Amino acid sequence: MSAAQQTPPPAGSDSSSTQTQPQAPAQQPSTSPRTTPQSGAPQQPADKDNKKDSQSAGGKVEGTSNDRLFYTLPNFLTLQKGQQLPPLSAKDKFKVVALGTFDYVQYPWWGLVSAISQADNSEPAYGQGWLGYAKRYGTTAADSSIENFMVGAVFPSILHQDPRFYYLEQGGTVRRTGYAISRIFVSRSDSGKAEFNFSEIFGSATAAAISTYSYHPKSTYLSTPTNPHLFVGSDRTLTNTVSVWGTQVALDTITLVIKEFWPDVHRRMVKKHRAEAAMPPSTSP
Repeated sequence: MSAAQQTPPPAGSDSSSTQTQPQAPAQQPSTSPRTTPQSGAPQQPADKDNKKDSQSAGGKVEGTSNDRLFYTLPNFLTLQKGQQLPPLSAKDKFKVVALGTFDYVQYPWWGLVSAISQADNSEPAYGQGWLGYAKRYGTTAADSSIENFMVGAVFPSILHQDPRFYYLEQGGTVRRTGYAISRIFVSRSDSGKAEFNFSEIFGSATAAAISTYSYHPKSTYLSTPTNPHLFVGSDRTLTNTVSVWGTQVALDTITLVIKEFWPDVHRRMVKKHRAEAAMPPSTSP
């Protein structure tokens, strides 16, 4: 456009003036403000696509992850410490817990746990055979689902707590192990303030009470050669509920420790895979 302004049309030439005058309008659209919406218009869908990509990379629910422990078990509520993330709404808390609880990996996992339970003949009142296995499978699925929702969705929604685990990934093994264990008792509010983890303690206790006093066998039976169904006592006691509660809290503690060190294991596995891929193929003599 500056070249068109610096080159005046020759005074005695009509043909040259007719040639140079249209050139200025021809160049004006490239610098005219009216072209800005046209050049900006394609960027809006691109921005939307980028936003979708960033959300999908961060998790199916915004503010969560797509991570899986050992590439299998859902780990959607685990994130790196220090990330600035918006609080999860009650709807998002229920959604992400549902995605993890009813993930396709959970069904065979429940089947494996039920098979081990049947092999140990735990809760003999269920008996053996396929019927006994089906009962154990149902209780295993119910125990897992209820505990997940109580700890990760119901109580965090009521108490406005953040159900996500933020791994430390800094310091030595002892420090990081201690940090992971402490998360059983220390949580965040939706506003980011550290507070007692009521959701874990009360949520797991509620789940233990529901499972003990509702769908699990009412009584304990002991199988003997003379009497395969010898009545021993009732399972629906406070002592048994506390035992189930303690077991669940212990399992959750172990899970948090695994979550803390899973990024290290993951990086080593990726590094090993890349090193093996970079090695030249061996040639036979």
